[in-house]
Amino acid sequence: MSRIVEEDDDTAEMQALFKTSNPLYDLSNVKEDEAFNRILMSADPSRRMASAKPGSAMRLGTSTGFQRQSTALVGTAFRPGTQFRPPTGSEGVNRPMTAVRGAGYTSQKQMFDPFNQAAMTPAPALEIQKDDSPEEKIRVQELKIMQLVEESCLASSEGNNRKALSKAKEASNKERSLIRMQEQSGLGDHHNMDLTYSVLFTLANQYAANDLFTEALNTYQLITKNRMFSNAHRLKVNMGNIFYSQGQFHKAIKMYRMALDQVPSSQKNLRIKIMHNIAMVFVKMGQYEEAITSLEYIMSEQPNHRAGLHLVICCRAMEDKDRMRSSFSILLAVPLELEDEEKYSSDQDNQEDILIASAIRNDDLHVYEMKKRSDAEHCILTAAKLIAPLIEDTFSDGYDWCVETIKSSEYARLAGELEINKAVMFLKQGQLNEAIETLKAFDKESTIATSAATNLSFIYYLQGDFDNAEKYGEIVKNSDGYNAGGFVNLGACAFGKGNYDQARNYFVSALDCDPSSVEALYNLGLVLKYQGNNDEALECFQKFTGSLALLPEVVFQIAVLLERSGDTEASAEAYQQLLGLVPTDATVLQKIGELYDHDGDKQQAHHYHIDSFRYYPAELSVIDWLGSYYIEMQIVEKALKYFEKAAVMQPSNPKWQMMVAGCHRRSGNLHKALTLYQAINRQFPESVECLRFLVRLCSDLGLREAQDYALELKKLEKSKEVRERVGSSRPGSRRSNSGLSSRAGSGFSPVPENGNYVSPLGSGSRRLRTSRLTQMHNSAGSGDSGFAQPTLDTTYVDPLGPLPSRPRTQAGKPLDFDDFADDQIGDDLLPE
Repeated sequence: MSRIVEEDDDTAEMQALFKTSNPLYDLSNVKEDEAFNRILMSADPSRRMASAKPGSAMRLGTSTGFQRQSTALVGTAFRPGTQFRPPTGSEGVNRPMTAVRGAGYTSQKQMFDPFNQAAMTPAPALEIQKDDSPEEKIRVQELKIMQLVEESCLASSEGNNRKALSKAKEASNKERSLIRMQEQSGLGDHHNMDLTYSVLFTLANQYAANDLFTEALNTYQLITKNRMFSNAHRLKVNMGNIFYSQGQFHKAIKMYRMALDQVPSSQKNLRIKIMHNIAMVFVKMGQYEEAITSLEYIMSEQPNHRAGLHLVICCRAMEDKDRMRSSFSILLAVPLELEDEEKYSSDQDNQEDILIASAIRNDDLHVYEMKKRSDAEHCILTAAKLIAPLIEDTFSDGYDWCVETIKSSEYARLAGELEINKAVMFLKQGQLNEAIETLKAFDKESTIATSAATNLSFIYYLQGDFDNAEKYGEIVKNSDGYNAGGFVNLGACAFGKGNYDQARNYFVSALDCDPSSVEALYNLGLVLKYQGNNDEALECFQKFTGSLALLPEVVFQIAVLLERSGDTEASAEAYQQLLGLVPTDATVLQKIGELYDHDGDKQQAHHYHIDSFRYYPAELSVIDWLGSYYIEMQIVEKALKYFEKAAVMQPSNPKWQMMVAGCHRRSGNLHKALTLYQAINRQFPESVECLRFLVRLCSDLGLREAQDYALELKKLEKSKEVRERVGSSRPGSRRSNSGLSSRAGSGFSPVPENGNYVSPLGSGSRRLRTSRLTQMHNSAGSGDSGFAQPTLDTTYVDPLGPLPSRPRTQAGKPLDFDDFADDQIGDDLLPE
């Protein structure tokens, strides 16, 4: 307590000293000096804290005064101007407990703020003064232009060419505004030429990407004519590409050569690429000799597989055998320059090497190497396939030369694939034995032997030799258990033998090995369809996506399965989709017509049947439908044309000839109909229906031949009745309900009487309008002799339907055409 008193005394003495020694430094009212407080706040920002409004004095122990931090602060001097009063009297004792406020001791530490600067409003932040100078405006404009150029490039990389062109145009407009701004400000000499080059180059590229070739050429020409742009001569290559796209090959070659002349010899890669472009233009123009000259220069300076392939193609076009051999040898001499593939293999002894191989197996470098290797192999195999049939007398000898040449190069692994291609060529030419011998020549332990066995299995399956097909299929399965092609061949063999369950298992195994196997999925759907699992089969065919879903075979199977499931509406949609894929398929058109006929839409059914007949006039079911439709519509003349075509196509079937005769009779040409019926009777004397028509027609015409035809009809029916009785007496035979009923073997119609015609395509049943051809009745009468006397039945039903009622234009009595039924039968018709 004594130390505090001493400190207070020293403070009082210091204040008195300042007051008496120098009146200019009177600090008694410094707290009220606003200017001084602002200076302190700007000088020491850490003192800006929130606090209550300062009073006239600070008191130890109060809530607004100084709170001792630690004993280390004891003995330190206060700032000038502070007042400190030691506790005396009642202030030195504890306050009564009845006080509302606390004694001033708090748990929160407060910062030392003698001038209460925290309560004052902080000064506003310094504002950056806007620079309205022309230089700053130009800099901002340049940034906006570069941002638009970048946006154009990004849109072009994403494939949005319209947006890229719009951004490029906007950048070009702003760049021109920038030039005017610089000229007005007198800063035209400081213009950024690189910015102008970027804007114009981007604009020209986007014009070309949007097929605006004229605008692109004008922009490129604007760049190339400006000498301030360095390396602008390269853009002549772009101009040559545009001329090539337009088919202006001479101008394209001119631009390429101008660019080639201006490219320095140090830029060898660019010169080689320009030379390759020139060679391709010569190929397009058919000037193969000039193209060969350019390509040979490339292969001598910087050989590559793509240029080597083009050289072989040009020599092939010239049909020069020596050049083809030499160019192929040059192609094989191109080094691949790739590291060994073993470093990517996981079959290594060292565990660290295995980890490294797994890490770099799918990196960008390995992807690039695989792409380069694949491109090289494609070029070599394509070149070999092109020249093999021409370099020797036979294509077999040519393939042998290519194989031997490849084996002596670093691409020896491609020899086996070329042998496989040789076997495929034998297959294309129908030389199955040579193809089989070529495939059998492969060593069973070679890597290509699996592909050879797969092809052999397929060949034997096509020949119907399922045993050998299964033999080589088993070889494939044993040598490579993950080969989907082997399982597909085995499943096809099992399907051909009728083992549907085994075939299903093989196809499922093929899908397990390769879920993307189209053959396995399609064949599995067929097997399920044959087994009657329509829902599962439909799921298989509906798994095809993309372009595979538009295959006509897949769409047809889906339509058939939907029809089997009873969803005719979805089936009709599927058939309509199939018709869009194969618009000239007569069967699809007929099927759609039958679906409309089943729904009762005769007009649409007639439309599709007409189209089907137009594409395939030999379909008898379509001819039958059209003829029946015109009979129903009472257009006999059109029906006659179709029945005559059917009679020409099937002259041994009396049905169509009788239809023709019926059309003549219906049209009123009774004599023509009688002549046709007589010709049919002579050609088919056992036709009961023809005799019935003859009896009725002769009776209508009042001819005497009616009795003769009636006698023949009686004898024919009696002989048929006798044959049926003899047949029914044999063991296991069934007696017919009517001895005089017409059989299908009569040659008239294969359609049962009063039956419904079923389309051979499997659509809904459609009632055939020509099914009711005859109705035969048995009548028994009692004679004087005491036995049954059969009565001749001459009634019939017109296969073309009832005659249309004639208009009643007179009041006369209608003619009765049933008088023949009252004629008396002579004794000569009685049974013997």
